[in-house]
Amino acid sequence: MKQIQLFTFIVILFTAASFAQFGLQKDLVKVKTYQSFDKVYPGTEFKLALEVQVSEGWHINSDKPYDEYLIPTSLMVPENPSFKLTKVSYPKPHDYKFSFSESPLSVWEGQVYFGALVQVDSNAAPGVYSLVVELEYQACNDMSCQAPTSVIDTINIEVADKTSPVNTINEEIFKKIDLSLTQTSATSKEESDPISNALERQGLIIGLLLVFLGGLALNLTPCVYPLIPITVGYFGGQSEGSTTKLFFMGILFILGLSVTYSAIGVITSLTGAIFGALLQNPIVILIIVAIMLALSLSMFGLYEFKLPDSLVNKAGGAKAGLYGAFFMGLTMGIVAAPCIGPFVLGLVTYVATKQDPFFGFLLFFVLAVGLGTPYLFLAIFSGKIKKLPRAGEWMDAVKHIFGFILIGMALYFLLPLLPNSISGYVLPVFMIGTAIYLLFFEKLANSVKGFKIFKIVFSILIMAVGIYALIPSDTNSVEWKSFTEDALAEISGRGMIIDFYADWCIPCKELDALTFSDPEVIALSKEFETYKADMTKSLSPEVESLRERFKIIGVPTVLILNSKGEEVERITGFVNAREFYKIISNVN
Repeated sequence: MKQIQLFTFIVILFTAASFAQFGLQKDLVKVKTYQSFDKVYPGTEFKLALEVQVSEGWHINSDKPYDEYLIPTSLMVPENPSFKLTKVSYPKPHDYKFSFSESPLSVWEGQVYFGALVQVDSNAAPGVYSLVVELEYQACNDMSCQAPTSVIDTINIEVADKTSPVNTINEEIFKKIDLSLTQTSATSKEESDPISNALERQGLIIGLLLVFLGGLALNLTPCVYPLIPITVGYFGGQSEGSTTKLFFMGILFILGLSVTYSAIGVITSLTGAIFGALLQNPIVILIIVAIMLALSLSMFGLYEFKLPDSLVNKAGGAKAGLYGAFFMGLTMGIVAAPCIGPFVLGLVTYVATKQDPFFGFLLFFVLAVGLGTPYLFLAIFSGKIKKLPRAGEWMDAVKHIFGFILIGMALYFLLPLLPNSISGYVLPVFMIGTAIYLLFFEKLANSVKGFKIFKIVFSILIMAVGIYALIPSDTNSVEWKSFTEDALAEISGRGMIIDFYADWCIPCKELDALTFSDPEVIALSKEFETYKADMTKSLSPEVESLRERFKIIGVPTVLILNSKGEEVERITGFVNAREFYKIISNVN
């Protein structure tokens, strides 16, 4: 039957081509091109939008038709010394059942929008250039197909010098196209997005297994570390030694964690937004701080999370801690969000390009299950530890300690909103104050010798850390300058290092403390122009512009440019000094 279908299609195609030879080819597709800026700078990128109008009753094949013999639609920019097409974004096609085809075909009809990212040559002189945009397609209706053809449109692009202002135009058009996660031409897709490629090559089951394993690996990232003591304190303090209750509390904790990450997956699939970007919104930060403080008050015994009695009865006597465990997981999922490792960056890219909310939900749900699975066992284990001394006073004392930890986390999240003049002192002073309180004012469980020793050692330790943090640091580091729009013009035969960071990003602080402070890295960095780009408040227009321009998905991201201003390496996540030195030593 497939042979008959193929033969029928070829006959139709041949007939259409014969008509075309006699000048009966119809102009069934009209295009109009829009650009994203009124002017562009040499060496930068800009977006194009192609409005495609297919005549009523006709269709054109998508860029990925289901059968090999069908001719795909392709957007191209003919060879041009001043402009290079680096990415094409095709609209989502739909299936259409033709009379000559037993199975649906992937097509477009009516009005659709294509997107493209174009690189301006760094040597392009100021002036107005003509840019030709070509769309190759084949139009069919329910009875016949036209011969493959193309339609072109020409748009004038003004290349300006660095002193001329550039304005965004045609915003209503570009809202219909998502190019926010486009990869640059400096690295191939195979090299720059291995996670997406791996998921594309594997089936759904294997892909979900890879995502689950990636979630397990996220437990090695610094932002997840605070979950460990909180989990021990929370579950151990409320377990009453019941293994069954501990198990169900752990399950609910994982489900709460999964709800948070699944929501992030859906948002990512719909918007392509930076993972964890909600943490940059002052309102969201204040809400998180309030939640942390509320959790801490619960640790101090002011109240406990409890379902209404009517629901408790209907649920068969569910204990108060079950709802609290779910709420803890819901909140703790946000704690790990700022740690954007390479795996999560690849997953974000993959989900955003798919633009399928259910698929985004599924992948991030499995990711969260992988992240939360160790905490199921930790919850059970922590409960057994707390079971050793039966006295309730000992458990209350432990909960108080973790209440202080939660307050410390609330202050940590609040730091980006505080003035720089005091932000460096808030946590150290709090740690010292907490240590003094635990040593001299907290009397609970002092009769338990083992716990008293632990409390004294713990208090002295955090006091020492707090005091050390207040000592002015003379640590050497790379000599950074604040990144500006004109920075790329200053390369002048030297390479460039751009560190995109945020105040709330723990791996960013690790880079500063362990990598950028290394003497060999500092010495070699003097051969580069070195800049820091602050992404803390990414909702601001300036940071949004940086993110769009450099395709920054998460922080930390470190771009390494060669002496020609070309991106040769993109580092996401923490790398040690030796690895970073090796990377920049190979840049010409």
